[in-house]
Amino acid sequence: MKIEMSLHALRLKNVAGTFKGTSDPFAVVTKIATEPGKKPEVLGKTEVIKNNLSPNWVKVFIVDYELGSNVKVAVSIFDEVRKSENLPMGCAVFDIAEVLGARGNTKGKRVKGGGTLYLHVRKSNGSGVLRLKMAAKKLKNVEGLFSKSDPFFELSRKLDAAGGKTWDSVYRSEWLKKNLNPEWEEAAVDLSILTEGDFKKPILINIYDHESKGNHTPMGELEITVNGLKAAAESRKPLAVRLKGKDAGELYILKADVSGLDTVTQKMAAASISSALPTSSPAYKGIGASTGGRYNFLDYIAGGCELNVVVAIDFTGSNGDPRQPGTLHCLNSGQHNDYETAINAIVSILSKYDTDKKFPVWGFGAKYGGEIQHCFQCGGADQHLGVEGVLRAYHAVFKSGLVMSRPTVFVEVIRAAAQHAANAHASAQAQGGQCYTILLILTDGSVSDVQATARALEDASNDPISVVIVGLGNDDFSGMRFLDNFSGPGTGKRDIAQFVAFNQHRHNSQSLTRETLNEIPNQLSEYFASIGVRPNPPIQRSDSSISMEEEEEIDLSLNIDEDEIVVAAGGTDFVAY
Repeated sequence: MKIEMSLHALRLKNVAGTFKGTSDPFAVVTKIATEPGKKPEVLGKTEVIKNNLSPNWVKVFIVDYELGSNVKVAVSIFDEVRKSENLPMGCAVFDIAEVLGARGNTKGKRVKGGGTLYLHVRKSNGSGVLRLKMAAKKLKNVEGLFSKSDPFFELSRKLDAAGGKTWDSVYRSEWLKKNLNPEWEEAAVDLSILTEGDFKKPILINIYDHESKGNHTPMGELEITVNGLKAAAESRKPLAVRLKGKDAGELYILKADVSGLDTVTQKMAAASISSALPTSSPAYKGIGASTGGRYNFLDYIAGGCELNVVVAIDFTGSNGDPRQPGTLHCLNSGQHNDYETAINAIVSILSKYDTDKKFPVWGFGAKYGGEIQHCFQCGGADQHLGVEGVLRAYHAVFKSGLVMSRPTVFVEVIRAAAQHAANAHASAQAQGGQCYTILLILTDGSVSDVQATARALEDASNDPISVVIVGLGNDDFSGMRFLDNFSGPGTGKRDIAQFVAFNQHRHNSQSLTRETLNEIPNQLSEYFASIGVRPNPPIQRSDSSISMEEEEEIDLSLNIDEDEIVVAAGGTDFVAY
């Protein structure tokens, strides 16, 4: 999956110095290396916003993301100083999974020294580049009697939010000094950012008079689409620019070429130019716009879909005596056993998408009071807070008088989790929300009845659930591999199971979580598609409602020349060249 990251900040500290005005901030974004042998990657830097301590940068950064991957980015803010070294204004590190799991897919960090930095992520769709060249004529002067305006333009994309439609600026041109008939340089804009590859999706073009203090004055606007731009370029007819309902000049599209299309975008491009503009466009009349496409995991998460996690742990006798070193359940204060390692790695990732971070923890395969239990509660509560709570519940079982027994049976755990998933989603739906459950089964051996387990999985495929099975120890797990490939042949049922052998990823927790969770995004979107449920509109965000954290001190320095950006770090142990 590709995601887009955008940045803005509020009330940064002015570091320009006495009598030197207000800082001109820009940001550098670095993807931190989180695996052995990997190097950090500088994703780029934003534009400079002049004289502004609350910058809203239009530069968008695109990064690959998979559920289960540990992606972190460092954002460093600097005051541009000409003919001298740029001055640091603050920095913060963001965990992309935490941002995706936060309300409105946005997270804020209070920066040391003053101010707040916000990072927003969203799905990236489509491909291709729009090469756009524009000129304007007869723009209305908004500068006053004794001067002329300095026009520049912005391109904004239309976002659907829970509170209604909103515009998000994604490109800003250069400004031309004292010119009411400007011809701007050619712009190259990524269509995945501007319109998600949809040639019929509305675009807003705003023209502003540039002001050195940053409070730019509107000169006019118009709403159009990529198809509309292409049609205007072919016809050479001017588009009407309006300001507060009145004529404010003419806009000429000198070039509107699209290159680098993928298959999806080509299909969108094949739409008739006659449907180029939305109904509300002041430039053309009577033409509608539409969007389409298959929804994916990020669409549902952006709409507030909760991921619930249920952990089920194997306490059968084949795990060995937990009092003996080297057995799978041996508890050693100095080192995690395999069960603890798997819980730590997988639940820590999934917890970022769960608002309350409370998880049921169940056990199976142990005797209580002489009777074998194939699904029992671990710990003293029906849910446990965070990864540490899950580990405490796991540890508590060994103080509860259990007798580790056999056989290995998943059926009761799967059925209980499926019912839990159905109830959780019904409860969320009653409040206008959505919920999907992941059952994490940790086991040391193959199930005793593969066919019964397969039938339980087939039944559960009708519910909003995925089942992840992690095999620990040295069993051959042949039955588990059958379950991994089982999807109810001839029944049309969803494949909801994923099996991963822990030993193959023992020394790389990121590899473990990626392999364990990589099928869940498709399973989630396939479930909701199968019942005809669309994602809710993206949750509207406001700075006051965004999840906030204090940022730890990070020592960063920056050196930029024409060919490279060098970021050197202290406390975060990353260096990018």
